[in-house]
Amino acid sequence: MALLFEPLSIRSIQFKNRIVVSPMCEYSSEDGFANDWHLVHLGSRAVGGAGLIIAEATAVSPEGRITPDDLGIWKDAHIDFLKRITAFIEAHGSVPGIQLAHAGRKASHSSPWKGNRPLSQNEGGWTTLAPSAVAYKETDPLPRKMSTEDIEQLKNDFTNATLRAMQAGFKVIELHAAHGYLLNEFLSPLSNHRTDDYGGCFENRVRLLLEVVDAVRSVLTETLPLFVRISASEWVEGGWSIEDSVQLAKLLKNKAVDMIDCSSGGNISTQKITVKPLYQVPFAERIKKEAGIATAAVGMITTAEECEEILQRGQADLVIMARQLLRDPYFPLHAAKKLNTDIPWPVQYERAKLK
Repeated sequence: MALLFEPLSIRSIQFKNRIVVSPMCEYSSEDGFANDWHLVHLGSRAVGGAGLIIAEATAVSPEGRITPDDLGIWKDAHIDFLKRITAFIEAHGSVPGIQLAHAGRKASHSSPWKGNRPLSQNEGGWTTLAPSAVAYKETDPLPRKMSTEDIEQLKNDFTNATLRAMQAGFKVIELHAAHGYLLNEFLSPLSNHRTDDYGGCFENRVRLLLEVVDAVRSVLTETLPLFVRISASEWVEGGWSIEDSVQLAKLLKNKAVDMIDCSSGGNISTQKITVKPLYQVPFAERIKKEAGIATAAVGMITTAEECEEILQRGQADLVIMARQLLRDPYFPLHAAKKLNTDIPWPVQYERAKLK
C-alpha cells in the first residue's frame, strides 16, 4: 500500500489516510451560520475519500471575521448546523476538523468577489484589532491596538469556541496563526511594535499564541488533537523566519500541540514569494526534523506522486491540499488508482470504481 493511504493515529483519532482538505474560506455564511453550501462542500470531500477535512477559518468573535460572510462559532446557535456537517463527514469515514481564527487587522473586508476591500462603517464595517496600530496596507484603516482586556477576551473567545467545536462534533482543532491574521500579527516584529509583555523580544511576541494554546488545551479533551497553522516565513528581510518557526515549534510541542501546519507569508504586503510546486514543503521538513514534531505540508501540491514522495522522504506526516481538492473533490479516489492502492469507494459509487 502507498504510504499516502496508510492510516495515521494522533491521540485517539485515526485518519484513514494522509490526505487533508485544507481550510478554505467559502465566504458563504450569514451571521456566521453554516448552511447547505458548507454541507455539500465539506461533505463531498468526505465522499471523495480525504482522511481529514478541516472546515474553513471560523471566527471566534464577530470582529474576528475577515468578511461579513465568514463562518463563525462565537455563539451557541452556530452549533446545530455544524453538527449536521460533522455527522455526515464521519458517516463517510473521514475526520471532521475546524480551524479557529481571528482576522485581526485583516478583518472588516468585503468578500473576494465583492471587491476584497476594507468596508466603511456605512457598509457594515467595524474597527479592527491588532497588536499595534499598524495597518496591513497603507490604504487600509488603522487598527486599534489591543488592550490587556482585549487580550484576555480573545483567550476567552478561543476557549469558548473550542467548547462549541467539540459540541458540534469536530475531532481536530486547528489554531490559525498564519497568513497575517491576529495570532500571526503578534508573532512578527514587523506588525508587533508593543513594548509590554506581548511585544519586543521573541519570547514576548510568541506569548499570546502560547497562552491561547494553554487556554484551548485546558478545555480540549485530552484525546483530541490540536494543530497550529503558522506562516513559517514572512518572505521579508527582518521579518519572521524559518529559524523563528523552528524555535516556536519546539515551544508548541511542549504545550501538547500535536501537529504544525506549515504555510507561509500573508502578514506583510511587500512580501516577495516565488510560488512554484512544493515551494513550502522544505518548511515542513525542517520543522519536523529540527523541532521533533509532526508536520503537515501545504502549498501547490497537486499530484498523487508528489504527495507520496513527500511522505516517503519523511518531509511531513500529512499532506494538506486546497485548490486541487476544489478542482477534484474525488482526488483521493483517483490518487489511490495512480499509486496502485485499492481503497474502498462509497457503496453508492462502487459501480464506477476504476479498475
